[in-house]
Amino acid sequence: MNPPLLPFKSVRYAGTAPGTRLIVTGAVHGNEVCGTQAIGRLIDEIDRGEVRISRGVLTLVPVTNPLAHAKGVRAGDRNLNRALGPTAIPREYEDHVANWLCPLLAEHQVLLDLHSFQSAGRPFVMVGPRDNTGPVEPFAQAAREEALVRHLGVDRAVDGWLGTYAAGVARRRAEAGAAAATLDLNPNYGVGTTEYMRAMGGCALTLECGQHEDPAAPEVAYRAIRNTLAHLGLTDEVAPAPVAAIEALSLHAVIDKRHADDRFAREWRSFDAVDAGELIGVRADGEEVRAPGAGRIVFPNARAAARNEWFYLAQPSARF
Repeated sequence: MNPPLLPFKSVRYAGTAPGTRLIVTGAVHGNEVCGTQAIGRLIDEIDRGEVRISRGVLTLVPVTNPLAHAKGVRAGDRNLNRALGPTAIPREYEDHVANWLCPLLAEHQVLLDLHSFQSAGRPFVMVGPRDNTGPVEPFAQAAREEALVRHLGVDRAVDGWLGTYAAGVARRRAEAGAAAATLDLNPNYGVGTTEYMRAMGGCALTLECGQHEDPAAPEVAYRAIRNTLAHLGLTDEVAPAPVAAIEALSLHAVIDKRHADDRFAREWRSFDAVDAGELIGVRADGEEVRAPGAGRIVFPNARAAARNEWFYLAQPSARF
């Protein structure tokens, strides 16, 4: 007999006046605990009366994926932040999470999703697309997201996620040929919490607060929540000043590992600069992987499994 599913938990506070409905999530990936720590700290402060929610609704989810969090790993049965959506016949643990989480997200107007990353580097925020009516991620609230980006307290912003993922999935499908459909060949594979939230009519940001074990990451997460509460008017605190200068980058390519023995040419960190033609890694069969142009490497993951994302490439943007 399978053990009972671990329970899901959210904590909701409502002000006495109308306002924005905000949801903040931590541990979508179970080993990314900075958000969990920051949310726990805020819950204690609200319960002690040190922080007062004056208007709107604040929902806090300290641990979005309890199974992965209990194991101290990224995922339980699979990555919750890929192809996110409710399902009538849940088969994997993350399907049960999605069936609880997706309706909860849809009740809100704004999502702040707190994450961390494997390689060293400074915090940054993932922002959605510009306003558009295209087929991949139509959107009409870019100005609201951009305003929140400027008040989180970080000075680097990255966009282009879902478009890059769609191109990556198309490449995988072409390479797979007649192979059976699997999750990583799903056209919606790049849809996670923020993409789902935008599809439901809201706006959303993913804040990457630092390296997983960086002791400063929980403070980055906490300060971002407090700044968001003040910026959106849920508290009576003075709204934070916008960050004076934000470095903007756009993702344009995702490169997968083909074999577990594919290896990097050196130890890369997120946002390391790469020159056109620079050697990034070597495939197990000896094929060299070189940068197609000048830019940055993002989310390099030397531990990635075969058929999983190995690294991303980004270029400078004039968005911010």
